Amino acid sequence: MASKEVIGTLLAFCTAIISGFAIFANKFFIIGLDPVVFTALRAIIIGLVFLVMSLVFNSWGKKENKKLRWGYLVVIGLIGGGLAFLWFFSGLKITTGGRAAFLHKTLPLYVLVLAFLFLKEKITKKQVFAMLLMIGGIAVMSFSSIVPSALWLNPQMGDALILGATILWAFENVIAKKAMLRGEHNFVVSFARMFFGAVFLFGVALLRGKIWLIFGLTGTQWFYIALSTIILFGYVLTYYWAIRYINVSKAATILLLSPVITLVLGGVFLGEPMPVLQLAGSALILVGAYFIATVKSEFSRV
Repeated sequence: MASKEVIGTLLAFCTAIISGFAIFANKFFIIGLDPVVFTALRAIIIGLVFLVMSLVFNSWGKKENKKLRWGYLVVIGLIGGGLAFLWFFSGLKITTGGRAAFLHKTLPLYVLVLAFLFLKEKITKKQVFAMLLMIGGIAVMSFSSIVPSALWLNPQMGDALILGATILWAFENVIAKKAMLRGEHNFVVSFARMFFGAVFLFGVALLRGKIWLIFGLTGTQWFYIALSTIILFGYVLTYYWAIRYINVSKAATILLLSPVITLVLGGVFLGEPMPVLQLAGSALILVGAYFIATVKSEFSRV
């Protein structure tokens, strides 16, 4: 029987494949849709699905310390399922899918540092070297410029929003792992992330006067939302299941495999530009990811 670490690693690889396709697909799906409404509808549907799964599989755990863990769960939802999604999809609408994918995959850099500080996960010299390569890749990417187009109106602002969302997701990853170490089931964490995030997003939609846009969605737009919801469900299911079994820094690093998929799909199907500096920076990020991926994680049982 496969060990928990092997299962967790395989689940993380599944997440990377889903992620690589998801950013490209969502870049296409979100055209003509409001980012707040788009993310809120997906989040509430997935949150309710994970609620049912948690009840069916009796994943709510013991009653003691539940107040403390609910504090973690609410924060996970507001940060990871709410504000980060709002920033990410607002940014994705005005930058290219390829740039968004590589900026999003700087996630392990921040997770590595936060996991060391708050979860006491080890950082080796190889990981430090890889982090420096990734920082260099981000710096090189920042020098590449893209002429605005109908599908990427403001790449610089979009990049800033996506980078901010990625940092928020790093904090959320570490808090989620902490909640699991304290005994919370990954189904419950997934429910909290999406449900509380949806509450936040619907609140934003209401304050901005966009809640009524839901009633004006076309059949095609509902179809796109449904497809995106299915993809996101697969991502959340596999990733949070993975970090139940392996270190969060290792799981986040494996996600660095996905930008290659996004970059190729964006270039082939959306005609997105791929400047030389972006390719060079992307290469540095991937080389750094390779070095981190070869480091054996410290297995954490929950």
